[in-house]
Amino acid sequence: MTTGRHGASAGVTELAQAEARVEAQSAGLKKELGVRDLALTQILFIVGLTWIGVAGKLGPSHVVFWVLALVLFYLPSAAVVIYLNRLMPLEGGLYQWAKLGFNQTVGFMLAWNLWLYVIVFTSEIGLQVATYLSYAIGPTAAWMTTSSGFVALASAVILSLMVVTSIVGLSVGKWVHNTGGIFMITIFGTVILLPIIGLLTGTLPAYHPFATRLPELSLLNLNILGKMGFGALGGFEYMAILAGETRAPSRSVTRSVFIAAPVIALMFVLGTSTVVAYVPIDDIDLIAPVAQVLRLGFGPFGVATPIVTVAILMTLAMRVGQASVAFTAVTRLPMVAGWDQMLPAWFSKLHATYRTPVNSIILVGAASFAIASLSLVGVGHAEAFQLLFNASGIFYALTYVVMFAIPLFGLRGVTPRPPLWLQLASWSGLLMTLLYIVLSVFPIIKVESVSTFALKIALLIGLMNVVGVGILVWARRRSAALTPSHA
Repeated sequence: MTTGRHGASAGVTELAQAEARVEAQSAGLKKELGVRDLALTQILFIVGLTWIGVAGKLGPSHVVFWVLALVLFYLPSAAVVIYLNRLMPLEGGLYQWAKLGFNQTVGFMLAWNLWLYVIVFTSEIGLQVATYLSYAIGPTAAWMTTSSGFVALASAVILSLMVVTSIVGLSVGKWVHNTGGIFMITIFGTVILLPIIGLLTGTLPAYHPFATRLPELSLLNLNILGKMGFGALGGFEYMAILAGETRAPSRSVTRSVFIAAPVIALMFVLGTSTVVAYVPIDDIDLIAPVAQVLRLGFGPFGVATPIVTVAILMTLAMRVGQASVAFTAVTRLPMVAGWDQMLPAWFSKLHATYRTPVNSIILVGAASFAIASLSLVGVGHAEAFQLLFNASGIFYALTYVVMFAIPLFGLRGVTPRPPLWLQLASWSGLLMTLLYIVLSVFPIIKVESVSTFALKIALLIGLMNVVGVGILVWARRRSAALTPSHA
């Protein structure tokens, strides 16, 4: 592939110069990540345990839906990420791709939406810790999920550990993420092998992992397809944010995608097949399908309780690991925005020893704890949680809209243009992402007014982006005031 460094046009020259500036600014960062670290972290970050329950509700149609999601979204997203990372293997990842592919305004607003998504994502960690611990300990610990004090304490402890780990750097953080990835493979491996054990011992009468039927064309099924596409399979671009802290980022990210992609696809398809084999469709637990299927599968052997308890604790560790991945990467966005004078240089200050953006890390940790504390006011209100959950997903999806648009409408000064097959892949990913966004405006739980719920989400998304525009205008005025004028 011809990269921006080797082209001859003015646009390519500008791209190469911009890349050189970013690489110079990244020189002070420690290169801690290799292919193994990236692959394990992608498996940890992309795979969500609840999706095999959601897909299991489709029964034998789940195989068709997974294939459609893989072909229409998963493979296109992997192709676009590989292409853009090879062209621009820079610290800040998607932010840099949008900035250099379009302009600084698009780059900043993309980073703003990604930042909002992660703030909401990590702010839920205290409540999730309380929930998993209550499941692991049993009925005597049910009070944890309803105690605002305990949830706030759990949030403070976990977020503080994330801040400390992020400041120390990826020399420690990568082992947290690698461990989470190994736990994810272990749990899914157990789930996938469970039907084989059942067949060999006679506790499962039949198992047909690839049995399928054609799904009906309905709005509900389209909603599920959108969620199984972007919702379940998004995330390949995330580790590219840490390109400046990766050894040989262009090659390493590409290889890690090639390793992780088939593993993740098999985990989802075969994991869902296990759920369908053991649990009647109407009885599938959408919150904890893994714990449910492990309890049913190992129940006849008398070891279900300890296995499920261990699985719950491992799942808790994985969830903390996922939050740590999101947290670590997003703390780099204010740093690179500071490099571009979109934010004060304070955000780009590196720790003297660990060479990490310490001020940016502390800010993200404080913002996450603030959102977590505010959310406790509405604990127990399913509609409020659904509103926040759907909005955070849309914030993330908007960044994908930009990513898929870059090969189609961006990079205008770069030759050669993206090949036709990549443009077709970009269109497929873009349309699947838009499907997710449109359908996420509507709730999946019963609410008093669907139209009011949709309006609230639209207003929340719009208001938060207006805030982002305000910050951008302020940053530009500040930059102009600090820059000497030239005749």
